[in-house]
Amino acid sequence: MSVTHQSRETTRTNGSTRVVMLGTGTPRPDPNCAGPATVVVVNNTPYLIDFGPGVIRRASAAYENGVKALGYGGVNIKTAFLTHMHSDHTIGYPDLIFTPWVAGRHDPLTVYGPKGIKAMTANILKAWQIDIAARSNGLHRKTSVGCKVNAHEIVPGIVYKDANVTVTAFPARHEDMVDSFSFRFETPDRTIVISGDTIPTQALIDHSHGCDILVHEAYSMASFREVPPHWQEYRQRAHTSSFELAEIANTVKPGLLVIYHRSNAGGGPGIVDIEDVLIQEVRQLYKGTVVAAHDLDVF
Repeated sequence: MSVTHQSRETTRTNGSTRVVMLGTGTPRPDPNCAGPATVVVVNNTPYLIDFGPGVIRRASAAYENGVKALGYGGVNIKTAFLTHMHSDHTIGYPDLIFTPWVAGRHDPLTVYGPKGIKAMTANILKAWQIDIAARSNGLHRKTSVGCKVNAHEIVPGIVYKDANVTVTAFPARHEDMVDSFSFRFETPDRTIVISGDTIPTQALIDHSHGCDILVHEAYSMASFREVPPHWQEYRQRAHTSSFELAEIANTVKPGLLVIYHRSNAGGGPGIVDIEDVLIQEVRQLYKGTVVAAHDLDVF
């Protein structure tokens, strides 16, 4: 997977919290965008949200770009959260389990996600049982603890808390994915909200007022007008338009609005959400600071 964007770190207030965009893509197999994956780093401890295709390669790239808290090969990623069970957000799950283990992670991974994450975890471990046995008992002699996973199926509310962060899950609305979540991260110096895939919801507004960073998906109305009616209906029932996002931002007033997962549902290679067009559409209605995220950006 090629990397076309170098890490760009925005100017921000002093503090230890950073948001690292490992992957900003969609189901469209864009070679320049890994699948959805975002890391909140607090006091050099990483917390991963979603694990799309290419997640650990991007973690290594971020490490080489200076985000040492991840560890090379993502070995320091031990806590992860999943917004929903769509494949573009979960295909990197085996990568997250096994590659850091091979690279030297000695502790189990803990994952918090919707109903189905326990079954997915069990089936992945079963599918890779030959590899686990070989690496644990053969010449490698790796401790099997490093590939163990503690999977938790969550409901809305505070789902995780430690000395660095309090994580609150609240309902998202993403068409056929009934059990979907957005997340609010409260750290000692920043509050970050990550939308996941969703249409506009009152829950997101309620949990985002005055946040330092709002990471939110969106599609442009320019591309919406070019897709067939059934895809227009899907976008309206599953995602957030540029104009809707501007209305959300005007209401919650984030310090920084970061657009990722620029939906291209129904578009194909010829109909792409050009980021400049998307940003211009948002800025027609919203005058705050807004950026389009690229893989490896740091905020």
